[in-house]
Amino acid sequence: MKWAAVLAVTVLFIGGCNQQKDAGTDSSESTVAGSEEISTTVVRETAFGKVKGLESEKALVWKGIPYGGDTSGENRWKAPTDPEPWTDELDATEAGSLALQAGSDGVVGSEDALNLDVYRPNNDKEKLPVLVYVHGGNNQTGHAQEISGTSFVSTHDALVVSVNYRLGALGFNPLPALKTGSEEENSGNYTMLDLAKSLDWIRENISNFGGDSENVTIAGFSAGGRDVMAMLISPTFEGKFDKAVSFSGGMTIADEEKSQTVFAEAIAPLVVEDGVKETTEEAEKWLLTSETEVKDYLYDLDGDRLVSLMGNAGIRMSVFPHLYNDGTVIPEDGFDTTSYNSVPLLMLTGEQEFSLFGRFDSYFGEYVADGSIDTDKEISNQYDFVNTYGGQLYSLFNLEDSAQKMSDNYEAPIYGMEILFGENADAVSEEMAKLGSFHGVFVPLLDTDSQNYAGLVTDSYESDGAKELSVMFQNYLFEFISNGDPNGVDLTEWTEWKKDAEKNILFLDADKSTAAAEMGKKEFDYEQVIEAIKKDDSITDEQKKILLAEVMNGRWFSHTLDEEFGNLSTFDK
Repeated sequence: MKWAAVLAVTVLFIGGCNQQKDAGTDSSESTVAGSEEISTTVVRETAFGKVKGLESEKALVWKGIPYGGDTSGENRWKAPTDPEPWTDELDATEAGSLALQAGSDGVVGSEDALNLDVYRPNNDKEKLPVLVYVHGGNNQTGHAQEISGTSFVSTHDALVVSVNYRLGALGFNPLPALKTGSEEENSGNYTMLDLAKSLDWIRENISNFGGDSENVTIAGFSAGGRDVMAMLISPTFEGKFDKAVSFSGGMTIADEEKSQTVFAEAIAPLVVEDGVKETTEEAEKWLLTSETEVKDYLYDLDGDRLVSLMGNAGIRMSVFPHLYNDGTVIPEDGFDTTSYNSVPLLMLTGEQEFSLFGRFDSYFGEYVADGSIDTDKEISNQYDFVNTYGGQLYSLFNLEDSAQKMSDNYEAPIYGMEILFGENADAVSEEMAKLGSFHGVFVPLLDTDSQNYAGLVTDSYESDGAKELSVMFQNYLFEFISNGDPNGVDLTEWTEWKKDAEKNILFLDADKSTAAAEMGKKEFDYEQVIEAIKKDDSITDEQKKILLAEVMNGRWFSHTLDEEFGNLSTFDK
């Protein structure tokens, strides 16, 4: 299959990238509960009414359970309320509304989409550990069906909960005119308020589904992982979870004042289009005021127009800034804080986290379309350059950088994992070998039924080695969510991350027949990667200059890189 076609049909392109396929096109087709096996329905109580789910041989599943009230209309940029109680049994057999978002097929979803899915084993066991999953999508796209919990709960006595939450300019908006509510609402971090609300619902209701309300692990992928990291420094989330997992997350904070300017610039053309102001300059100045007219205008805007803004972010905070250090939800000093919600923490990364972002950057667009990115040595060398060094920097950002920053003040164990599966071309398909251990490499290990990357990895996860790797990965995760320590029977010992330890990261890999886990340590740091970039002569100096300034610049991981090569944007300074 040609790579351009692969990109078009991939169900979930990248958890943290705006090029993800429109979530609305696949949620109704989800085989989350194994619909062909459905035999009866099951009913559970919640604080707001009964919910009727599905029973299959593998799992019991409830989808689209409301955890918060309607966030449309006058509630658009407000803290979430409780859902309206219902009297009849609520049908929770189909996916709930996904949050309003712009995708490849246009705008889909609803502003009334605070709902979650619950998966549990089809047995009678109670007080099971709970894994809460926050999907990726740069906090602009995505949905709760990014993963199914069925494969995990069918082999482990645990619950999986996956959450929908507000996205884009509806989930994050720092403009002054909206700061008229409580301190938390004034933060602009509405997505974070939704996630806090979902955790409150879980504490109150999950025991009715067989979960242990006092053993809740918050986990997230990509943007979801960054949201989880922000929860660790947020007073709002104190006591709301007991353990945390960041899949390809990392530490990102946006300066509130600079973010306001970005939002004003993005919305200003709508103001001119609607005839409110004559020029974008006038519109920007107006949007940066606290005038009631600005608030009224923003609330009257069609949500479709709002979520269509800033869609070309591509893991660049300067394009769509979010997670503001408002001093309430997120402390003003951000991750420089000395006060953490210290719970056992697991952080994961792949080695080649930038491969998808690099390959599908617009710079390589025509070369992906005609296949020359793999056949033309001059082009493939350029891709290899961004893949190698972008991957190294991104992997450091996801794990090592965060661990280093937290280590002096974090009062709970930290465990680091890096997945190498995909680096060995002989162990995977030709298609996956082009990507290596990509951003999302863990997803088919956690959700063995996942089709999210099917077009990109083809049959790579069907080998005996990959299947063994999946079992190993899931077992480590189960041990961690059960008791805060990932070690268990028949698992290689996984020691805590320590700053000066000789080995502080667990590396997972597999060939076609077997899987392996081994403790080790990163062989490079930021400074060494930058020095390697300077010395690299596989591409011309001019090509290197362009790639550093246009492809690798401004990403979550690239501040040190941009600083070194003079590519810092005004936002990043």
